[in-house]
Amino acid sequence: MIRFRILHVDLSSRGLHIEEPTPEIMAECIGGKGLAGHYLHPHVRREWDDPELPLLFMAGPLTGTSAPASGRICIMSRSPLTGAICDCSVGGSFGWQLRRAGLGGIVVTGRASAPTGIEISDGSVSFSDASGLAEAGTDLLHRDLRDRGAVACVGPAAFHGVRFSSIMVDGVYAAGRGGLGLVMASRNLKYLTVKGTGSVPAADPDGLREAAEDIRRLVAAAPALMGEYGLRNCGTAACYDLMSWNRMMPTANFRRTFFLPAAGMNSHAFSERWKPRRVGCKGCHIQCKRVGEDGVHLPEFETMSHFSALLMNTDLDAVREANTICNSMGMDTISAGATLACYSEITGEKLTPSRITGLLMDIALQRGEGTLLGQGSRIYADEMGHPDRSMSVKGMELPGYDPRGAMGMALGYATSTRGGCHLRAYPISHEILRKPVATDRFSFEGKARIVKIAEDMNAVIDSLTACKFFFFGCSLEEYAAAFSAVTGLDVSAQDLQRTGERIYFREKMMNSSLGFSALDDDLPSRFFSEPGTHGGGIEVAPVDREEFLAARQRYYTVRGLDDSGLPLGEKIIELGLEELS
Repeated sequence: MIRFRILHVDLSSRGLHIEEPTPEIMAECIGGKGLAGHYLHPHVRREWDDPELPLLFMAGPLTGTSAPASGRICIMSRSPLTGAICDCSVGGSFGWQLRRAGLGGIVVTGRASAPTGIEISDGSVSFSDASGLAEAGTDLLHRDLRDRGAVACVGPAAFHGVRFSSIMVDGVYAAGRGGLGLVMASRNLKYLTVKGTGSVPAADPDGLREAAEDIRRLVAAAPALMGEYGLRNCGTAACYDLMSWNRMMPTANFRRTFFLPAAGMNSHAFSERWKPRRVGCKGCHIQCKRVGEDGVHLPEFETMSHFSALLMNTDLDAVREANTICNSMGMDTISAGATLACYSEITGEKLTPSRITGLLMDIALQRGEGTLLGQGSRIYADEMGHPDRSMSVKGMELPGYDPRGAMGMALGYATSTRGGCHLRAYPISHEILRKPVATDRFSFEGKARIVKIAEDMNAVIDSLTACKFFFFGCSLEEYAAAFSAVTGLDVSAQDLQRTGERIYFREKMMNSSLGFSALDDDLPSRFFSEPGTHGGGIEVAPVDREEFLAARQRYYTVRGLDDSGLPLGEKIIELGLEELS
């Protein structure tokens, strides 16, 4: 078993100590998301701004090795936006550098007396005065600090109290959902840097080489990844036309599902305009990010969708500028765009390009109308007397996939532990991309079990800190071989899947201890009463409420929850989690 050293940092006392989790803990948690949950669970009932609530940065066992797409890191704490547990898998080079520095993760507690930076270089840890940097944008901070290695930082929005503030890694990779940036700023932690010069050994180098070759071979054969219109050639913007063609592009704050100008605002339009080159995370050969020839990073799919169709905006420059503002100020583009769409519907104001960018700056700096908007769409809509206009689940705004166009996505949004999230089960994989097999997107048939299995698998992926996109081509079988080769443990895909079930069920337990139940596992009423936009031979009906509730009940059954969505005692015992209940 590999050594996984965890650095504990107390910002209040500037105390440091190293811990090595036992082999039993590592076997139960894998790393990444699973290990972060292990450290969060004893403290999860603390408020998000309690200095004793840990903010966790956890790499995976494959991070820093030659295993493809294993350079990500999991960041976890409790969300200021939703009140639920929240974790984000984020790319860049932070996880890679952390492992090369001899560490597997960082547990941050306490609160510094003034804005502070933590700098890690191999075995050395130091603190820096960041008092003059609270208003510094994440892009400028990354530029100034990148010689010290990978950079994870927050922007001005976090220090101004925006509930959907991001933690930005290497300037453009966002741990965006749920407001983890605000958690970091509440500790007076402005940035972390890490540089490592070591290596991460594998127990079986030849076995790892063989597993990596298998993964790359399957990725090369996957059109969704390497095809002409796949992620390598179009970036995540490849999804833009798919959502448009399938009449499930959220438009006008989810009042419609088709945006006629979308054909002129897709990946091709951005490429024609800004002639981008490929960039991407450390250790990934797909390289799905895009940088224009002027050096400005182009928006990814959800950002493109929410700052065009969702706001009825046809200005490409405004979409790109909105992305740049959100990244620099440190705000989640999905929540920002959806909150502006909620504002537009409630006020009746058609937002012009300059109004969009102006409101974003007002939100980031918490001035004028931006003060309330910075609390997210749920709080804003409640305060304005129109709670039904917030298109969110558990307070987290929905991304760029309308649930009326995919019933698995509708169910997955509702059951997600962190709120309106597409990445917990990612039903788009089979409902739209036909991976691993195609399912009927307008039916709930079989979706309860599919969502549960996908949640467990994705819990494994986020614990390995691999990239979910790679699983359009390969499976846990190949990554189990890579895991076994690195750790020396003989582990099958089924073993990992069972561990993923335990990791995800523990999240359900944490949320239930915070008061979440079936009342929160639901969709906004709009989706049950209003149809989408018909056309092109596609009819987008409202989600059938009775069928949705029946599918949710089936999900509770296979997940091991009672009728109220709460963990059953026998399932807790079956998974060996009774000590945590």
